[in-house]
Amino acid sequence: MPTVGNVLRSMWERGWSFIKKAGTIILLSTIVVWFLSFFGWVNGSFGMLEEDQMQYSIIARIGKVVAIIFKPLGWGNYKMAVAALTGLVAKENVVGTFGILFGKASDVENGSVGLWHAVAAEITPLAAYSFMVFNLLCAPCFAAMGAIKREMNSKKWFWIAIGYQCGLAYIASLCIYQVGSIFAGTANVFGVIVSAIIILVTLYLLFRPMNKKNNMKLSYNA
Repeated sequence: MPTVGNVLRSMWERGWSFIKKAGTIILLSTIVVWFLSFFGWVNGSFGMLEEDQMQYSIIARIGKVVAIIFKPLGWGNYKMAVAALTGLVAKENVVGTFGILFGKASDVENGSVGLWHAVAAEITPLAAYSFMVFNLLCAPCFAAMGAIKREMNSKKWFWIAIGYQCGLAYIASLCIYQVGSIFAGTANVFGVIVSAIIILVTLYLLFRPMNKKNNMKLSYNA
């Protein structure tokens, strides 16, 4: 059984780590998202926007370009795309970004469900599930990425690791949305075919029989 001292020390270390991250990385990224969301160009002039003019903001322009990548996953609008990108800074940022982009920042603070009603009006439940899977599987926050880079001590393998995590997240979300769309009655033939190929290849790699040469090597090493 762990001692009381070890438990309290572990709680303090993890709690203080989150406080530092919330007071630096998360706060800074939230400020950046706020600025990009409430400043933009209207009628050829740059300035601060009203809440009903956010489609003209800087972040909307960036998000509309990036959103194309996520369209096959079911959430190809700029708000969801921007939230996913800020999630790479810190996963907690996703909720904060939603609060700003949907004009429901106060709901984030007081725990109101109004924010989630606004999100639900933008995407389907299937797309929301795809979005959550992507954010759970993709590359972790910047702090964790820094730890990966330090431990691997190689830029090449660091980028391979990050690329693998993001690629796996994209493929998993793609399969979930495209296969799920069959049951929702909104299937895209090309998307379903691509997903089926990915699933079949994955199953083959998981369950393919090992050849005799590899079996002999494993037996020798054992």
